[in-house]
Amino acid sequence: MRTALFPGTFDPITLGHIDVIERALPLFDKIVIGIGINSGKQPMFSIEQRIQWIQQIFIHENKIEVSTYSGLTLDFCKEIPANFILRGIRNVGDYEYEKTIADMNRLLSPGLETIFLSCSPQYSAFSSTVVRDVIKNNGNYTIFLPSEIIIP
Repeated sequence: MRTALFPGTFDPITLGHIDVIERALPLFDKIVIGIGINSGKQPMFSIEQRIQWIQQIFIHENKIEVSTYSGLTLDFCKEIPANFILRGIRNVGDYEYEKTIADMNRLLSPGLETIFLSCSPQYSAFSSTVVRDVIKNNGNYTIFLPSEIIIP
């Protein structure tokens, strides 16, 4: 079975994330959206809220699962088990950062492959960090997020 882990904080999940996931669906038998828990970061949205949003967005897609994890991503890959890590690339900076992590993962866990998908052009200019700033400043976040995400 070809299982891919799509790791991230998804705080919140954006249209860019969804673009990558939907385009990756034909490539894998299962995609696990892994919400990483990092004790050094203070997320804007609770883990429960992020799980709920992702489950709502992909309610009709049986190839998608959502889970949480802490620690090394490659250890979680062994646990679920996934032989691929899926990453979205918006720009050259993302590629350089992600390639370094992919190389480390390959050295520590031979056989674990990272698959990079470049974002569709309409999603390459923003990240969850930028979207959180828009939300914090009462801007129109709806153009960046799926309709399932409603923030009071």
